[in-house]
Amino acid sequence: MAVNMKGKDLISIADLSLEEIYEIFDVAHSLKQKLYTNEPHRYLEGKTLGMIFTKRSTRTRVSFETGIYQLGGLGMYFGPNDLQLGKSESIADTARVLSRYLNGIMIRTFDHNDVVELAKYADIPVINGLTDLLHPCQVLTDLFTILEKKRKLQGLKLAYIGDGNNMAHSLLNGCSKAGMNIAIASPSGYKPNKEIVANAKKFAAYMGSKVEILDDPVAAVKNADIVYTDVWASMGQEEEAEERKKKFAKFQVNPKLVKHAKEDYLFMHCLPAHRGEEVVNEVADSPNSVIFDEAENRLHVQKAIMALVM
Repeated sequence: MAVNMKGKDLISIADLSLEEIYEIFDVAHSLKQKLYTNEPHRYLEGKTLGMIFTKRSTRTRVSFETGIYQLGGLGMYFGPNDLQLGKSESIADTARVLSRYLNGIMIRTFDHNDVVELAKYADIPVINGLTDLLHPCQVLTDLFTILEKKRKLQGLKLAYIGDGNNMAHSLLNGCSKAGMNIAIASPSGYKPNKEIVANAKKFAAYMGSKVEILDDPVAAVKNADIVYTDVWASMGQEEEAEERKKKFAKFQVNPKLVKHAKEDYLFMHCLPAHRGEEVVNEVADSPNSVIFDEAENRLHVQKAIMALVM
């Protein structure tokens, strides 16, 4: 391995060097090939990953649990009521205790600061499986999928249409690090975090790419190589769903909008998709859509992350 990432936490893509990002991609490609050819790759034989979930999950749980098993290790699932994390026991003490038992922790939760604190006090690698602020494993997977399909990242344009949420934030981090142009179109009041945007612009300037935060989805999608969207109301925002539907109505990804992208554009979505809301079936199921390749690649990229840090 060209880059030594052993013991490193993965909290944000912004914390990774470009060399580390491509090391993850190289290892993911290798592990994907080994899985396809039934070649054993039990690099984490006898190791244990603790998987903490305070949010429901399909892709994150199944891909991490399957991935650690294929690497020869054991995944231990902890649901919202299984640990005393932050309830009758502090996050710091929980981190210290789990460090005595486990070889790594993956956590999918609401408050980003909980992950930061867990990583601060744990002596083992902590992987951010999702917070309300960031979703780094998903975006590393997205970039890996784009690289597979387009054979490059630098110079491509990604248009993200919708809520300035954790997906928008990690796409800003990932695209700017990789030298991709990114245009985000969101309604007023739903723009991405200003500090994350400012940092992404610094990365982009260094890489020679551009970050745009726009109001108009058509302007964002113009000449895009990738069109990306996410649900309008994420988990924990159910009470806002009806209000958001009204405010996001002009931000639906549909055939009329994607006509402004390049003819060979890729359509991406982190899933689950609320079909008929942020995207219509004609786009989600079109030949341009790679949403299920993207979902599969969560397995391969996260296996690479675990193999590298654990």
